[in-house]
Amino acid sequence: MVRTMTLGEYLLDNRASQAGARLSALSELFDPWTFQHLDGTGVREGWRCWEIGPGGPSVTQWLAERVGPRGQVLATDLDLSWAVESPRPNVELRRHDVGRDPPPGAAFDLVHARLVLVHVIDRHRALQTMVQSLRPGGVMLVEDADPQLQPLGSLEDARPEQQLANKLRAGFRALLAERGADLAYGRTLPRLLREAGMIEVGADAYFPIAMPACAPLEITTINQLRDALVSKGHATADEIDRHLANVATRGLDLATSPLISAWGRRP
Repeated sequence: MVRTMTLGEYLLDNRASQAGARLSALSELFDPWTFQHLDGTGVREGWRCWEIGPGGPSVTQWLAERVGPRGQVLATDLDLSWAVESPRPNVELRRHDVGRDPPPGAAFDLVHARLVLVHVIDRHRALQTMVQSLRPGGVMLVEDADPQLQPLGSLEDARPEQQLANKLRAGFRALLAERGADLAYGRTLPRLLREAGMIEVGADAYFPIAMPACAPLEITTINQLRDALVSKGHATADEIDRHLANVATRGLDLATSPLISAWGRRP
């Protein structure tokens, strides 16, 4: 029986009060990288695009502007609360579970997912669904984190505040693993795309260090995970408060996991 992660099981639930700020920080951090790669796919006016797990509205809106009124963007997610700021006539929103549901359509020119598949229990089925939805010659861009490739919150580990940041990052990774996330998934994407029958496969990585958006991303993520971190014994409430104060006032050079971007074309 196929098992997929439900909305309630997702560690960073978009229904949480911190979700909007967290999604904004992710957009600030990763959108320039994502837009560069989407531009490289050749997406243009008239294309039909499937955006999976958009979270916030930025990627959906970018695609909608690029494909124009003759094109279409289908944005699907388990929770679409933050997916668009203002409706566009060429954007359709649909609740869809990429790890469980059949493809929401066929003959897409472009399929894109960012920070989605790492959280899906049946990633193999999800990837097959994405490939099947492409037209011949269609392009897929999949972007996912690889926390095992770079597991630290602070690359320096000499001072107490740096060590505390890394302790909390280790707790975050443990919580992700408990929910079924594959912490080494990003590095497998080129191979998985080739095994799925894609051609012209390539990949690269983006590794933010000390970027302005790293601090708000850390603050909103830790606040969202506070209860789970404490209840699972990964940190005390006092440690969390000290870490958040360190992030806000002491200039920690925070890092994120590398974002692996992989692309390919359906024959």
